[in-house]
Amino acid sequence: MRLPIQYALLYPTRREAPVRRLSLADVGSLTFEPPDRERFPALELAYEAARLGGTAPAVLNAANEVAVELFLAERIGFTGIPRLVERAMAEHVPQPAELDNILAADAWARNAVRSWSAAAAL
Repeated sequence: MRLPIQYALLYPTRREAPVRRLSLADVGSLTFEPPDRERFPALELAYEAARLGGTAPAVLNAANEVAVELFLAERIGFTGIPRLVERAMAEHVPQPAELDNILAADAWARNAVRSWSAAAAL
């Protein structure tokens, strides 16, 4: 993540990277497999947000950020993260992707996840 963060902070200029350049030849070979959507439920939620469009991706992101904060604060278990995100997405009615709608959806999702986690142990 250091390189993408450096690019974001210094854009449009570029500096020498603080990490060694990746050489795929040194890696050797890579193996790819289809993702297991049952084992990684958040991936399915991301696909669903993309399919729904509008404000759904903002809700996914906001709910996930708050759920991860709750997990890091040891207020929910790891599996509570996708459960809270899924609930937020299920209860949200996507609106057109306009700035006011996106900001409202983000705020709604953050407040909803905080209130749900306070009301029940996950």
